[in-house]
Amino acid sequence: MGVFPDPLQRLIESLGELPGVGEQTAERLAFHLLQSKAEHALALAKAIQDVKQELKACRICNAVCLQGTCEICADPARDRSLILVVESERELGAFERMGRYTGTYHVLGVRGVAAARLHIDDLRRLMAGEVSALLARCKTGVREVILATNPDKRGDLVLALLEEALKGASINLSRLARGLPQGAHIEWLGVPVLEEALQQRRPLGGGGA
Repeated sequence: MGVFPDPLQRLIESLGELPGVGEQTAERLAFHLLQSKAEHALALAKAIQDVKQELKACRICNAVCLQGTCEICADPARDRSLILVVESERELGAFERMGRYTGTYHVLGVRGVAAARLHIDDLRRLMAGEVSALLARCKTGVREVILATNPDKRGDLVLALLEEALKGASINLSRLARGLPQGAHIEWLGVPVLEEALQQRRPLGGGGA
C-alpha cells in the first residue's frame, strides 16, 4: 500500500518508470500535475494517448509516422539510392536537424530495448527482421548503406552484427568516421561533429558492387 491515495500513487509509479526519472522526481512531477489546471493535465494525457493510438511504423523505413509511409520516404526529392541506418528516431532527428543529408533512412528501433535486459541472442533476433527488410530495399537500386550506430558498447555490437549480416550483399557499406566521442549518443552531438562524421565516413570490408 502506498503513502498517497491510489490514483496519485499509481501516477507516481508510472512516472518513475520513465528513463532518468527517479522516485523523488516522479513524486514532484505527479504533484505538479495534481496541482496544475485540469485542462493542462488532460492535454498531456491526450497527447500521450494520441502518440500511442495514432502513430505507426513507416512501411519502408520503420520510422514513426501518421500514415503508412513517412514524409521522408514519400518525398520524391530524397535520394533513394542512399540509406542511413540509425538505431532510433532520435538519431534520425539529429541527422535531419543537420540539414545536409538528402538520402533515406532505416530505423532499427533497438534503442527502445533496455540495456540491462539486452543480450546478444535477443539482439540477434531483433536484428534478423531488420536485416531482411534492409536487404529487400537494397534490391531496388541502393548504391550505399551507411551504418550510423552510436559509439557505445551496444552501438558497436549492433554495427558488428549488421556488418556480418550484410557482408555478402553486393552493396557499398560504410560507417561514420571514428572521431565521435566514445560513449556519446548521436542525438546529443552538435551539427559540426555529426556533419564531419558523415562526410568522412569510411567503407567497411565485405560490401561493394
